[in-house]
Amino acid sequence: MNVNQKNDNNEKGLSVLISGGSGFIGKYLTSLLLAEGYRVSHLSRDGTGSGEIKAFRWDLAKGYLDTAAFEHLDYLVHLAGANIGEKRWTSRRRRQITESRVDSANLLFRTVSENKVKLKAFISASAVGYYGSGTSERIYTEEDPPSADFLARTCRLLEEAADQFASIGIRTVRIRSGVVLANNDGVLTRLMTPARFGLVVRLGTGKQYFPWIHIEDLCRIYLKAIEDQNMKGAYNAVAPEYINHSDFVRSMAGVMKRPVILPPVPGWIIRAALGEMAGIVLSGSRISSEKIVGSGFNFRFKSADYALRDLISG
Repeated sequence: MNVNQKNDNNEKGLSVLISGGSGFIGKYLTSLLLAEGYRVSHLSRDGTGSGEIKAFRWDLAKGYLDTAAFEHLDYLVHLAGANIGEKRWTSRRRRQITESRVDSANLLFRTVSENKVKLKAFISASAVGYYGSGTSERIYTEEDPPSADFLARTCRLLEEAADQFASIGIRTVRIRSGVVLANNDGVLTRLMTPARFGLVVRLGTGKQYFPWIHIEDLCRIYLKAIEDQNMKGAYNAVAPEYINHSDFVRSMAGVMKRPVILPPVPGWIIRAALGEMAGIVLSGSRISSEKIVGSGFNFRFKSADYALRDLISG
């Protein structure tokens, strides 16, 4: 399937409901879906929409969800979840990160099953954190089991909640994304911050792999998951390039025309500053994208250098 071309179904005004639609990925995905002819609505805590987007209120703490959101609904995309990089991982914050994803997926499932909503598909966000935060020479595929650290456990619980939809006959897709690169948002912005002072900084040994994906390709994978009825189960959403942190930073420095500062920031300093969350930037393994490519998806941004030039130089 060519996701660059409008599907005939789009002309029929098919509808997509997004949890977390006002978030980082949700905003980009909403724009793409509207451009493709879909009707898009969001779930929000205050039920306030904007422009073409109608919002329906939900309250996770109270287990409330406005069932009007499911009237004449075709597709449900679950992106909701507390930002994993926003705050230090205290025990309370870890609970928020997990519960905001898993409990919300469970609430969606209960509402769909109790009201016998006839969805065409349920698509859920997940992450390559499913495979753990270690660094190794292993190339992880969708067939590998989950690891046991915090993020892996969160991803596993989220995917188990998502699979409840499959258990009642709804086509279910789980998107395990890598580090999402976007302009003026997310991880790339944080990595670029030192460059404002004329330097680009490497973190840790630099040997850790950096599985990434351009925001445009990620959203196109979500679009394909909606339109391609053959897509089921888990798919890694990472660019088909194996690059380590040092090489990624060198590419970024080249695009920004800034020098890379030597030596790199030692891992112990990052761990002291970030605690357990430091594992996100200090570790990483290679993640295979063969399954999504084999499904017919064509990445527009296959190299970090090309992706960075698009996002930074425009």
